[in-house]
Amino acid sequence: MGSTPPSYQGHRYPVEIIAHCVWLYHRFPLSFREVEELMLERGVLVSHETVRRWCVKFGQAYANGLRRRRPRPGDKWYLDEVFLKIDGEQQYLWRAVDADGNVLDILVQNRRDTAAAGRFFRTPLEKTRTVPRVIVTDKLRSYGAAHREVMPSVEHRCHKGLNNRAENRHQPTRQRERAMKGFRSVGGAQRFLSAFSGISPHFRPRRHLMTAAHYRIEMTVRFAVWDQITGVTGVTGLPA
Repeated sequence: MGSTPPSYQGHRYPVEIIAHCVWLYHRFPLSFREVEELMLERGVLVSHETVRRWCVKFGQAYANGLRRRRPRPGDKWYLDEVFLKIDGEQQYLWRAVDADGNVLDILVQNRRDTAAAGRFFRTPLEKTRTVPRVIVTDKLRSYGAAHREVMPSVEHRCHKGLNNRAENRHQPTRQRERAMKGFRSVGGAQRFLSAFSGISPHFRPRRHLMTAAHYRIEMTVRFAVWDQITGVTGVTGLPA
């Protein structure tokens, strides 16, 4: 499914510079100042504050474009939650993935009760417009109560060992959390992770299942998709 690239009207930097900076920040555990330094080495003078504004403005748009190109989610969903410390207070990051490891939705909340679980159940249903055949969770009791309220016709499997797929998807987030020295606000964490969960997995195919040649071909295809959704296709590359 196609998507129209965002508008770059009013920006003096070309689209390939903007898209490359956003890609660097969301793909690797880099700070805005480190992206600035990498671009300086390439002969591009751009401030870390400009990189930050680009990531805020275009990151979610790029993530949405990539999500629209994904195939229909699988019918088996894995849901999990982990603790986040934000501004000294404990929060919870909820994540839903399908059987292929595609992130369906993330949500940062300050509780993990039945109301919070029910809210989290509804968001991937609304965003994907599909109903799973099976959901897999850990043994948190809130899941069972929310399941009976929101999607009682869906099979619910509750077992800690079955939920490793969702738990493993938290690892890149933990890596970024350490690199960023924690999140400063709930809203900032939600905005970053919403874009990050759409961009980062696109460049993380399951490499352990591929030969080197297959991996290079797959990454070439994924970079071509990135160029299409950012609007880079047809322009010249970065300075050598």
